[in-house]
Amino acid sequence: MSLDKIGVLLINLGTPQTPTVPSIRKFLKIFLMDRQVIQLPWLVRAILVYGFILPFRPKKLVPAYQSIWTQSGSPLSVISQKLKTKLQEQLGNGYQVELGMRYGDPGMVQALEALQKHCAKIIILPQFPQYAESTTVSAYQVIFEYFKKQIKLPELIMIRDFYAMPGFIQAQAELIKKNVLKQGFKPDYYLFSFHGLPESHVQKIDKVNCDLTQPCPSINSQNQYCYRAQCYETAKLLASNLNLPHSLYQVSFQSRLGRTPWIQPYTDEVLSLLIKKGIKNLVVACPAFTVDCLETLEEINIRAKEQWHALGGEGFLVIPCVNAEPEWVEALSNFIVKKVNYSPVIPSERRVQ
Repeated sequence: MSLDKIGVLLINLGTPQTPTVPSIRKFLKIFLMDRQVIQLPWLVRAILVYGFILPFRPKKLVPAYQSIWTQSGSPLSVISQKLKTKLQEQLGNGYQVELGMRYGDPGMVQALEALQKHCAKIIILPQFPQYAESTTVSAYQVIFEYFKKQIKLPELIMIRDFYAMPGFIQAQAELIKKNVLKQGFKPDYYLFSFHGLPESHVQKIDKVNCDLTQPCPSINSQNQYCYRAQCYETAKLLASNLNLPHSLYQVSFQSRLGRTPWIQPYTDEVLSLLIKKGIKNLVVACPAFTVDCLETLEEINIRAKEQWHALGGEGFLVIPCVNAEPEWVEALSNFIVKKVNYSPVIPSERRVQ
């Protein structure tokens, strides 16, 4: 067997296979029983998931998934497969690109097995721009467990995050510009809404005793692993690219669940505050995601939009994720080639150059 290719493993979170109660319940069971997602002792986590979440939440989520489902299936799955195909075309025959979902199909182990057949070098590239235990670490634990059982190990290039990667910032900023221009939209304000995390996740990993009610300082040696700080850095870089003064944009966090405190400010509460400030036309981007999914298509583009209009807002323009857009495919390809050729073990791209 010839090991003549460079492997690329794209990792994303995963999705139910169908918008039905059994499929959603199966997905949630695997997802929520991950100790990196709900950071409680196994027994407590099991009681919470099996006793309080799985009996009720799947049924509540069916309408949400149905509202975004396409004829081809889940948007996350369909777009991720398209990205895989486009990236393979961009990189050429010297590379082999595979997609692995942390939860669900196609699985990460299946993707790694396919890559090991032809690749002596593999770049692991989770599609999570900002570093977090519940996404990045969880994905890498699967990688480590897989290779613990292997005798012949390929050279691994492991990417930790890319929240400030020039190509990512440029691709997302271009999408914002294009959509504002295409829609003839006249924005009063920009909101960068990131996926939320429990405060305990941030406090556990950050060496600095931060005031989580205030914007984060710039990235430094002490907060370089902090998800919240990385989100603020992404927003700052996007605003700089868009020539936005600080008075015209804000960071917020969505998707909180349960009664424990999550990182703030909360997106739904920010919308109410913006209305009180007289903001009428709002642009919303979600740069914690590279692929549109339930959190962007339903939570923001349907529910948050409805909330905005109910509060008295007028325009509410939601910007797509970078998905499989040509600018992102090219940027990702260039990033991969650079890492393979020049930086074989550097885990993170943190500076815009």
